Amino acid sequence: MIKYEQDSEIKCKVEDIVRKLELEHVDISRIACFKSQGSSSRRTVARCYALSKIWQKTLNVQAHYIIEVLSEKFDKLSEADKDRVLIHELLHIPKSFGGGFRHHDFVCNRNVEQLYKRLRSL
Repeated sequence: MIKYEQDSEIKCKVEDIVRKLELEHVDISRIACFKSQGSSSRRTVARCYALSKIWQKTLNVQAHYIIEVLSEKFDKLSEADKDRVLIHELLHIPKSFGGGFRHHDFVCNRNVEQLYKRLRSL
């Protein structure tokens, strides 16, 4: 069974990345950050979820995103790789912040590394 817990440390890291990289389209007040334990995923370190348009209309709310890190894998990473993973997940959020996703044609190692280098230089 997977256990989920909101994680303020991850949220702070995400806020810091968003602020430093000036990702102005990301509304940090509508992002939740969770750490999970117990996933059987072999490769996944983190996931990004969105509240789709149909749910937004049904609940009468704006788009929200969730970044989940899988504790078993994420916690073992270096701080640099943790930043890369969070940048990767943030890149999935489109400029419209409307509940959609950017796919891996855009969310790729080249773009993650470009932003990571910029983050490191600040």
